Amino acid sequence: MIVIIAAVFGALLGYRQASRRGGNRFDRAQYAAVYAILFAILGLFLTVAIQRLA
Repeated sequence: MIVIIAAVFGALLGYRQASRRGGNRFDRAQYAAVYAILFAILGLFLTVAIQRLA
């Protein structure tokens, strides 16, 4: 669940970042994808850490 939430949050953040920089729709899509992947990986590590501590 954490991974999905992190990916969605990352996509929104990436889309917003590209919009601020004046990117076209392809730039926005690329930023959203990269941020979603990055945040999903961080969410995965967080999930594993929580499971190990529990």
